[in-house]
Amino acid sequence: MKNTSSDLVNQFVYIVILNWNGWRDTIRCLDSLQQLDYASSQIIVVDNGSTDESCFQIESAHPKIKLLRSDSNLGFGGGCNIGIRYALAHGADFIWLLNNDTVVESVTLSALVNQMHSDPYNGAVGSVLFYMNNPNAIQAWGGGYVNFLTGRSTHCFSPVDPNSLNYLTAASMLLRKEALEEVGIFDEKSFFMYWEDVDLCYRLRNGGWKLDVAPGAKVLHQESGSLGAKNSQLYRYYSASVVQFFKQHSRVPFIPISIAIGGKALKMLLSGNVDLAIATVSGLLSALGVKKT
Repeated sequence: MKNTSSDLVNQFVYIVILNWNGWRDTIRCLDSLQQLDYASSQIIVVDNGSTDESCFQIESAHPKIKLLRSDSNLGFGGGCNIGIRYALAHGADFIWLLNNDTVVESVTLSALVNQMHSDPYNGAVGSVLFYMNNPNAIQAWGGGYVNFLTGRSTHCFSPVDPNSLNYLTAASMLLRKEALEEVGIFDEKSFFMYWEDVDLCYRLRNGGWKLDVAPGAKVLHQESGSLGAKNSQLYRYYSASVVQFFKQHSRVPFIPISIAIGGKALKMLLSGNVDLAIATVSGLLSALGVKKT
């Protein structure tokens, strides 16, 4: 049963930021968070098994920040879950997941909380993401849609009815405690990186919770800040997550998986990126449990 309380304005928010060998981006993000006009909040940085000097640099720049350390890289969902579990255990009303390669405005969190407050059935509220290098261009209006034929997800680039959105991007997403307690947190066993936010949003919607977008919650996002846009590991993770998502949420997963992975691999081959094509197929085989010989 949903919480129908309307007294949400000053409820406590934990801000969870995941860092992996990206302390420069993380410190820039933390710098911007110091200007937030929403007082009832605490920042948690989860270091996801970094092998550089991230922990030292982050603690030196922001000694009052709560820093949680993982001994190994648990992936996006697994790393975020460390912060989410901590927040839920320490009285969070809402949890704001925020990518470390972002910069926020002072009103961003207030806008997210106010939008969450607008409907007691809102389980998650997304931001309007803009490109870091082009602050006037929308990267995603909160989230987007999933095509169960082609196996692709597509961001919205202009204002839309949030009821039509299939997912919100976890680059900036406010989550309600009660919703997470009902449907669970990220499925870190199935998703190492990518599509974990889409899976969570589908579970929220299936559980009767709504997705919403706060138009005033502007966030600048660098995108692909951790691995880089042409990293073969990125393609491997992406393909594996595509397989896992459609296996769990599609009645005929073979169709979207075949079209999505086959099309991506073919595109890479035609463009001469053989390594990326191999990585794409490798992610597919890994998710299907096919071992290399």
